[in-house]
Amino acid sequence: MNKKILCAITLILTLNSVCFAGEGNNLRTLFLNNQTNICAVNIRNFNAKDTNGNEIIDEDEICGNFLNAVERLDELKKLNINVLHVLPITPVGRLKALGTAGSVYAAENFWSINPQLVDKNSELTDIEQARRFIDECHKRGIRVIIDLPSCGAYDLFLTHPELFIKDSRQCSIVPTDWTDVRLLQTGTNKRLNQDLIDTHKKFIDLILSIGADGLRADVATIKPANFWVEIIKYTRSKDPQFLFLAEASDSWREPPSVYAEFTPYDKLLQAGFDGYYGSFFNLKDWNAEEFIEHVKFNQKLLSSYKEPKSAILSFTTHDEVSPVLLHGENFSIMISWLNATLPFNPYCIDGFFTGDTYLYQWANTKAPKSETDDDYYFVHRGKIDLFNFSRKPGGDNENILKNFKNANQFRRENLELITKGSFNTLKSDNPSVFAYSRSLKNSVVIVIGNLDFKNPQNGISIKCTNINKKTSIKVLAGNDNIKLVRRNIHTDMNPGEIKVIKLINQN
Repeated sequence: MNKKILCAITLILTLNSVCFAGEGNNLRTLFLNNQTNICAVNIRNFNAKDTNGNEIIDEDEICGNFLNAVERLDELKKLNINVLHVLPITPVGRLKALGTAGSVYAAENFWSINPQLVDKNSELTDIEQARRFIDECHKRGIRVIIDLPSCGAYDLFLTHPELFIKDSRQCSIVPTDWTDVRLLQTGTNKRLNQDLIDTHKKFIDLILSIGADGLRADVATIKPANFWVEIIKYTRSKDPQFLFLAEASDSWREPPSVYAEFTPYDKLLQAGFDGYYGSFFNLKDWNAEEFIEHVKFNQKLLSSYKEPKSAILSFTTHDEVSPVLLHGENFSIMISWLNATLPFNPYCIDGFFTGDTYLYQWANTKAPKSETDDDYYFVHRGKIDLFNFSRKPGGDNENILKNFKNANQFRRENLELITKGSFNTLKSDNPSVFAYSRSLKNSVVIVIGNLDFKNPQNGISIKCTNINKKTSIKVLAGNDNIKLVRRNIHTDMNPGEIKVIKLINQN
């Protein structure tokens, strides 16, 4: 075939993919109605083949890629996951890098696919392989969010310095302790950097061309609100259902560098983001009152906008230490049931549901070989590996997995109650114990949790007006050492225990 004709056909197919990428997409509607159940995955290790069991993918083994990732989709579908948050798929920098493969958040560019995620034995192109993965997700009713890194790699600074902030010596800026990335020059609300706007539009075109349904903006706070207004407007003109999720928290008060812009969470929501993280990751440090107040704060905040907004339940993310390491098995179980019963969107990271501690036997040791200028297996202790070719997330905690399955099944079967039902705080006589009810029509579910992860709390009394003489209970999670006395629930709580109780009122 004539090369000019072939190029023309390829261009038409690519443009059609961009124009029709959002066809059938309903992710934004699902998210705004709190009907998503999101799992974050790192394709590079998602289905890596560690045949010798040393937890690193050696030269003769196969790392995770778009094509072998398809093998795990049915597993996630059975767990009632309906959205994947795919960590960055852009090429990674190899200079001044961290880890032997480079951080997935150190973007070497924003307009192509990371070759590390491509099966080199396939005849499909990188774009076709990425599209095949997303198509297979869609066949299973799973929507896909692609992560947008907030910064650029040093490699990108060398080739495109116009995209970066420079100090008085014309050197690039390292934000906070993110030593493998450099701060992008976004400009200000009054004068944006058009070069960076155009670069991000290329990223949007890329992920639309492979069929993505949404975007998660890494550290969205370090770009001006008007930057996001323009990017969101550009994207929504192509796909009105495209979701924009901001990594932002109401507890973040300042930027990671004096050179960076800072746009707080509420301004990001005003700029067009559909949702944000909140500060649910602080549950590990909260008492009962602080937790309940944050739920109420988010309900009030998200209802204050003219356009619908929502949040993810960011109890555990790739930036958080494994819940098992933080507070043991019960903390993971608590997170699963909070995800299932709170009026926001559940969220977890790959390996959470099997109790992975993300402790790698080779962590931070010298490597025999590296694809970057770092010859150490750099990792963050207790966090999913973002820096090396490592094993797929694992863990073998059957109790955590059982509760994760049960919680997600409960949520699916009671979706109207969870998404539309009222949220009512129940009074507890113990500062370590929270309690709330979810009710809709004649359905009532009570959730009680002990945020003291070291000590049991005994003789707890919870006042509940939904109880009468004919009320009985069905215990969905936790021990069944519960007594109903008049309008009170009496129980003892193990350290970190959560109880989920369904009230059954006999007419």
